[in-house]
Order: sequence, then C-alpha cells, then structure tokens
Amino acid sequence: MKQPQPSNQTGLRSYRTRLLVAMMLVVVALTTLGLFLAQRKVAIEAHLDLLQDFRNELATLHGVQELRQAALAERCRTLVLRPRIHAALEDNALDLLYPSAKDELRDVVNSGDDAETSETALSARFYRFLDGKGAVISPPDAEHGGEVSPEEERALTLPALTEEQQLGYLWRNNSSAHAVDEILTMPIVSTENGEVIAALVLGVKPAEFARNRGGEIKSGIWLNGRLHLPALAEGEQRALASELARAVPQAPASEQSFEVTINGAAQLLFYKQLNPGSLYPPVYEVAVYPLANAIARQRQIRWHAVIAGVALLIVGLIASHFLSRRLSAPVEKLAVTSQHEHTERVRAEAALESTGVELQRSARFSADASHQLKTPVTVLRAGIEELLGREGFSSEVYDELSALLHQTYRITGVVDDLLLLSRMDAGRLQIQIESVNLSQLLEEWIDDISALPDDLHVKLKTNFPPGLHVSGEKRYIALILQNLLENARKYNVPGGDICVAAEEKGEFVILTVENTGPAIPLGAQEHIFERFHRGAMGENVPGHGLGLNLARELARLQGGDVRLVRSDGECTEFEVRFRTAQRTAVSVNGGVAPQSA
Repeated sequence: MKQPQPSNQTGLRSYRTRLLVAMMLVVVALTTLGLFLAQRKVAIEAHLDLLQDFRNELATLHGVQELRQAALAERCRTLVLRPRIHAALEDNALDLLYPSAKDELRDVVNSGDDAETSETALSARFYRFLDGKGAVISPPDAEHGGEVSPEEERALTLPALTEEQQLGYLWRNNSSAHAVDEILTMPIVSTENGEVIAALVLGVKPAEFARNRGGEIKSGIWLNGRLHLPALAEGEQRALASELARAVPQAPASEQSFEVTINGAAQLLFYKQLNPGSLYPPVYEVAVYPLANAIARQRQIRWHAVIAGVALLIVGLIASHFLSRRLSAPVEKLAVTSQHEHTERVRAEAALESTGVELQRSARFSADASHQLKTPVTVLRAGIEELLGREGFSSEVYDELSALLHQTYRITGVVDDLLLLSRMDAGRLQIQIESVNLSQLLEEWIDDISALPDDLHVKLKTNFPPGLHVSGEKRYIALILQNLLENARKYNVPGGDICVAAEEKGEFVILTVENTGPAIPLGAQEHIFERFHRGAMGENVPGHGLGLNLARELARLQGGDVRLVRSDGECTEFEVRFRTAQRTAVSVNGGVAPQSA
C-alpha cells in the first residue's frame, strides 16, 4: 500500500507547477490586455481632445462668420432696395448702376488702408453686380467697385441666380496681404414681378484672417486644389496640399481627420467644408496640430503602464506561489483520501462480486431444490390418497392420513411459491400482459373465501364498481388477491370485518383490503414484506411467510405495487396499485413494457 506514494508526490508536484504556470499566464494575459487597453484609451482620448479643440475653434470662426454675414446681408438687403440701384437695374440703365452704387455703398466699401487695418469692421474690399444670368456686369472704370482682375471676375460668375444667399471664396492674384477673400452674393428681386433680376457680390476679408489665433493649431483655407496656410512654410504647405489632394476627393462633404508627417514631425490634420450647398466651388477649413507633445505624453503614460505591469507581474508571481501552495493543499488531502477510497472500492467490488456469485448460487439452489421437492411431495400425496382409499383402517388412522394429506398440500404451496420467487430473482419469469376484469376476479375470490369453513365468522363488505379492467396476467393477479384476502381472514378477530374496495384514479386502479384485528407492531411493519417473516402475530396462524413478499414482487413486475397503509387498534389496511388496461400491454422477462391497448 505504500508503493504508490512516490508517484502521488510526483503527481502533486506536477499539479502544483501546472497551477502556478496557469495563474502566471492569467496574470500576464490580464497585464498585457490592460496595457493594450490603456494605450488605446490614451490614443482615443488624445484624438478626441484634439478633435474637440478643432471643433471649438471652428465653431468660434463660424460664429464670427455668421454674425458678419448676417450683418452684411442685412445691410446689403437694405442697399439693394434703394431706388437708385433698383431703378438702374429695372430700367436697364447699366451705365448708371456703378455710379449710383458708389454713393449708396459708400458706408460698406472702405478703400486702401482703412480696409486693411480694420479687423472687425463690416467692410468690403470690392463689389460687383451680376445680371439675371449670373454673369458679371463690369464697371465702366477701375475706380468703381474696387480692383478685380478679369480672371477674378470670371470666378465670381454663377451658373444661375437663386433667391438664396451664396457663399464662396476667391483667390486674389494681386494681393500678398490677403490671398483669399470671402465672397457674399445677395440676390436682387424685382419689385414688379418678384423675380431675381440681379445680384450684389461683396468681397470681404475672411473672419479667420481678420483676427489672431493663438495656440498650437494652425489654420488655413483649401480652395480649388490650392492651400493657403500662412503659418506654415512654403515647402510644408506643398507637402500638406498633396495629402489634401488625395483625401478631399474621397470624402468631399464631410468632416475628416487623419495623421500626416510634415518635415519628419507628426501632425494631426482636420478639414471641413465651410460653404455646403453653395453654387460656388467648395472651400474647406484646414487645421493642423503638432502631435509631438501628445506622443510624448503617450510614451510617458505607456512607460508608467509598463512599470506598473512589471510590478503587477512580480506581485502576481509571489501571490501565485503562495496561492498555488494554499490551493494544492486540499488536492493533496483529496489524493490521499482518493487512494484510500480506491483501495476500499476495490475491496467492496470484490466483496460485491463474491456476494453476487453467492446470490446466483442461492437462486439456482432454491430453484433446483423446489424442482427436486415437487416430485417426492407428489409421490407422497399419491401414496396417502391411495391409503385413504383402502378399507380396514381405524378412524384414528384415517384422521392421521387426512392430516398428512393436508400437510402435503401446504408443502406443495410452499414449493410453488419458492419456485416462483426463484424465477423472479433470476429474471426468467414470463408475464403476458393482458386486460383483466378485476371486478369479476374479486367477486370470484370473495365467493371462494365465503364458502370456506370459518371459525371466526368474519363478515365481508365490498365497495367496487363493475367492469374495472387492469393490465397484467390473470393468474398472478389472482395470486395477489388470494394472498391478501387469506391474510385478512387469518389475522382477524372473531366476528370481525373484511372490507374490500376498489376505484380508478388516473392511470391506476387502487384496491384496498382492510381487516379488523390486532395491530402490527411498529418495529415489525418495515419487515412484513420480507421473505419468511411472520413476527409475533403469526405464531399461532398457519402460513410460511411468503405471501406478502410474493404479492408485492408480482405487483411490481406488472407495473403496480403493494404497501401497508396503516395498522392500528381498529384495522389493518393494505393498498394494491394496478395499471389500467388502457396504459400498458406486452411485457418481457421480469418487467413491463408500455404499449397502448
């Protein structure tokens, strides 16, 4: 028994090592996952922060633009309604249009240095009129409407005029201070028919360049494949323009952001259209943000996370070592217990096998003995019956022979019961399930019991409907009824009662047999179904202690059962359950197979 101990110890050490390795793998996996998620979180938060900064800046710019545009639009709406400009357009006196507009737009258009130095004034650098088809109406001379080159005038034309205000941007070729102007086009509606007959075009400084922007974000304009971002050098602008030329056609009308590299430095680039829905070419607000500080912060956080992860690994290693020892201790105890239980199980299996062999031997012996006893008993009965048929014996001899003949019948009953029980134990009892009229069978047995001589003068009471049909083999059901009714008669009191009742409940027919008489002691009630058990009550009552055991075994083989319901000072009641004839049909060796009737 001590030989398996080295193998057990080796197995336990291997289990402890595997447990330690598994716990370390879990710690490493969790740490790696935590580092990855932390890095992702830092990158996402940095991107969202930068995007939010750009949106805030752009919202401020748009707010200023909308205020300026609203003010300019309101003033232009008032100007285009003035009689002189309106009369010149409706009377087709175009030679008077610009001279009249010069006086009417004097407070809107500033000249020279005033326009350059005013950062917040609602001033225009130039103005032009468009005819009903959207073409530019050129002024008679350069002093009217501001300086605009013919190429720039062509950029001011529209394919058609609408009642909506149009927003655009214009590249200026003759100005180094302001390379881009914002274009505001206001329609002019006829007072006669309400149709758009012309439009007023104002060129103003963009709000973005009319003020100073601080911080690290650098902003500019992308228009017609050209980038204007004065904060960057010319070479950086060309590199950024090539990136935009690839990105903008893929998502022209949406807000986008991506990383670019300018002169070896990582930059985060944003762009968003400023004039969606306008008839002028689309223009985009472009902003770049250096990522050097963000990358440095990410590296710092990553190093902190790595240091924390290494510390966590060390702590996890130490904790795993102690936990593996603690967790393996119950396993060691379980291994010792398991070894002991294995030994006991081997012994129990050997004992069970020996017991099974003995039981089989006993069953064979019981069957063989029953068969061997039937022949001599039959011969003995035949001899006694022959002697009873002779004449010349005294009356005492005839009495003795009659008593001996009665004992041979008792022996035959015991042998038959033993043979039946041995066949059930061996699983060789064949039961043919059929529909049996239980009511008719009860009436027959009650008549037989009533016809027998009875010194106790018991009274039979019945309560069952006619036509109760159950599933089983008739001769075995009859044997069950015989045993129960004979017990009720034998274990009764003078002048007592036997009550037999039956009723159908669901899939079962319940039969109860009650008899008055002394109560079965509580200590003996659990043994009454054992073979050859008679107890104190059966000492003076003929029998051999096999009836109840045989009745219960036969009932169970047919899908039912027999049980003791009660036994007190008033009566003793047994209950038998039979399956109804509609629920089961054919059976096999030692059991019942369900089948519809």
